[in-house]
Amino acid sequence: MYPIVMTDRLAECRGFWVDRLGFAVVFEANWILVLASAGERRMLAFMSTDHPSTPPARESFGASGLLLTLEVDDVDAEHARLAADGVEILHGPVDEAWGQRRFLVRDPAGVWVDVVAQIAPAEGFWERYAVA
Repeated sequence: MYPIVMTDRLAECRGFWVDRLGFAVVFEANWILVLASAGERRMLAFMSTDHPSTPPARESFGASGLLLTLEVDDVDAEHARLAADGVEILHGPVDEAWGQRRFLVRDPAGVWVDVVAQIAPAEGFWERYAVA
């Protein structure tokens, strides 16, 4: 299973995910782009809204309610690399009490991309969420 983001910005999404985030192209046509991450091969796709296989409404992704998290070894190195490459950083980097250091950007389709590394949570943070 993998998500497909419908967008009219396939070329820009390809540049962002392949050139900036290191994803590999699994399949590409003028209407779809299927990508995979290194290692565990997590997949993500982008599809043009004018292809016959799109849902009947043919709307583009509305950039609401979707957050894709990319776990990395060194958030600060990724932050510095992306910022130097001209990617607008919209939040962070910041240490979160639940145990992540992260920053957020948006891809050309408007998808939130949450770049995280695991860190120790604040003492006592998770106790209030324990299931009895």
